[in-house]
Amino acid sequence: MRMGSVMRKVVCLLAWLSVGQVSGSYLPQDMNRTLQDLLQHYKISKSDIYDGKHVFPKEELKGKMESQMLFMGGVLEAYEKLIVHMLKELPTPSPLSATSGDKADTSGPSTAEPSAAGDTRSNLIKVLQKIRELKQHSYKEQVKILHELQKLKHIEMDNIKVQGKALWELPWIYEKANSLADNVMRRRRRRRQTRTKSRLGA
Repeated sequence: MRMGSVMRKVVCLLAWLSVGQVSGSYLPQDMNRTLQDLLQHYKISKSDIYDGKHVFPKEELKGKMESQMLFMGGVLEAYEKLIVHMLKELPTPSPLSATSGDKADTSGPSTAEPSAAGDTRSNLIKVLQKIRELKQHSYKEQVKILHELQKLKHIEMDNIKVQGKALWELPWIYEKANSLADNVMRRRRRRRQTRTKSRLGA
C-alpha cells in the first residue's frame, strides 16, 4: 500500500469520526486530539482531501438502519486492518522504547524508532483500541455476518459435489429468501397502517 493511499485513508478516518462529534458528541475529546496529532504526521494536500472521492462512500449510510449497521461494521473492520497495516509500516521500536501495552502486531523493519515515530505508534494504537472497543460493544453481530459473507466468496464453483449439494439446498434457501422478503413487506405495511391511524386519530 502506497503512503499516499494510507494518508488519504487516515484523513478520511478523521472525517468519518468527526461526523459523530458534530451530530451527537460521540467522538471523545482525547480521541479527537489523537487524530489531530496523527494528521500532523500523515499530511496530504487540501486538493486530495476535498477531491470528492471518499474512501468509504457515505451514500451507504442513507438507507435502512439494518443496512447502515451492516455497512458500518464493514467500515470498522476495514479501519482495523488499515491501522494494523500502518503500524507495520512504522519503524520497529527499540527494546528501550517498546511498551507492554502495544498489543497490536507491529512487526516491521528492525530499526531504532525516533521519538516522533514513537508518538505516532502510540496514537495509532489508541485509535485502534477505540475502534476495536466500538466493534466489540456495538457491531459484533454485523461483523460476524460480514465474515460469513466473506466465506461465500470461496465456494468451489467447479466442484461437482458442491454444485449438487447447492441444488439440493436451493428449495429451502429459495423458500427462506421469499419468506424473509414477505415478512419485511408485511412489517412495512403494518408500520404504514399504524402511522395512518395515528394521523387520523390526532
